[in-house]
Amino acid sequence: MKRVFLFAIILISVQSFAQSTLKEDVEVIQSIYGKSKADLVRQYMNLSEPQASAFQKIYDEYEVSRKALGQQKVQIINDYGNNYATLDDAKAAQLTEASLKNVGDYDKLLAKTYGKLKKAVGGLNAAKFVQIEQYLQVTIRAAIQDQIPFIDEIDKTKLTKA
Repeated sequence: MKRVFLFAIILISVQSFAQSTLKEDVEVIQSIYGKSKADLVRQYMNLSEPQASAFQKIYDEYEVSRKALGQQKVQIINDYGNNYATLDDAKAAQLTEASLKNVGDYDKLLAKTYGKLKKAVGGLNAAKFVQIEQYLQVTIRAAIQDQIPFIDEIDKTKLTKA
């Protein structure tokens, strides 16, 4: 199952980076699986009623906030790309602080959602949700980071050979 998610997420993250919209993410997932991310997460969670209903309400709220954070992340990446050639101390600091805040906000959102899910569907199911979301987010971050040039054009291949 991890390979299926990995393949989908790499395609999604490349699409998101290039297109910088979340709408295309949904279209890519649906074209591969005929399902949305929400459907894939529900399938993974494999909850019975009434847990599925309780989960869905919380998950929908989470996705609204997560997508907004994703749009902010795309804006930060685009800002970096637009300023890469002329990056100075002030702009580098601004972009780094914005990126760290975005990651922190995502972690806070996930923790808040975990708390809600733990009450609604139990600790094990809440942990499953956190596990799949963290897996997806780490995979997305890695794929995006691989597409972004390092400051001062550090050759990434030299770093991996060392």
